[in-house]
Order: sequence, then C-alpha cells, then structure tokens
Amino acid sequence: MATRFRLVMAMKRTIQRIHTLVDTPRLKSFSLNAPKSVDVEYANGIKFSLSAEFLRVYSPAADGKIRSIGSEKVISGRRHVGIMSAEPVGNYGVRIVFDDLHKTGIYSWDYFFNLGSNKFTLMRNYIKTLKKHGLSRDPSKRKSSKDL
Repeated sequence: MATRFRLVMAMKRTIQRIHTLVDTPRLKSFSLNAPKSVDVEYANGIKFSLSAEFLRVYSPAADGKIRSIGSEKVISGRRHVGIMSAEPVGNYGVRIVFDDLHKTGIYSWDYFFNLGSNKFTLMRNYIKTLKKHGLSRDPSKRKSSKDL
C-alpha cells in the first residue's frame, strides 16, 4: 500500500514538472516583501511565497560564492540572507539584489513558477545536500579580534 502511494505521488510530481515546463500561466502580480520574501501570483490563481534564502540558493546566475563539491554546486550559510531590492528586467522577470551583494541572477516569471511548483522538493534536496557535505544553512561564525 505504501509503495503504491509513493508511486502515485511520484507520478503527480512528474506531471506537475512537465506541466510547469510546458504551460506556465501568465503572471498576475509580483510583490516584494523585503527583506524576507517575494510573492508571485499567476492568472490561473496559483500563488507562491518564496523566501529570500530559497531564492538566493536557487539563483539562476553563476556565483563565485558557490562551492563545487564533486559535480554538485552547493551554497551554504544563507539562512538569514535578505532581499534589498527587485529591479524589473523587460517584461519577463526581475533582478533580485540580496544583502550578501549577490545581484546577477535574473528570475523570469517562468522560473518563479518552476521554483514555486517544486519548492518543497527543492528545499528538501538542498538540505540533504548540505548535510551530506557537512555544511549548514546558518552563516559560518566569524572570528572576532579576541579569538585571534
């Protein structure tokens, strides 16, 4: 019974991913809730609230602060990152500026929809990857002058 349930859930996730890739609805609204999150709503009524940490970790830009471990790219220590601003880029998305000074990612409305549709799976996989490599969502503690 449990195996059948997992199979049905896996099939639903696959169908949702295919739908996301093929038929992204038109954007209805975008709201910046600085510094914590953004909200996006689509014409079909689907709404997503995406945290700053989640957006930073899944930035579509290449970033010098990413650690490459084997073939995996891992960003750690972003639990408390904040969003400073979101700047429109044409009619297709926004550039988000984070308080860790990352600002090269352009998030399209399709990409937001994909992230929102797969948010729980993506976050779960991110946390598993951090644990696998002994990393944390929390920023590393900086040494103070008295520790030196």
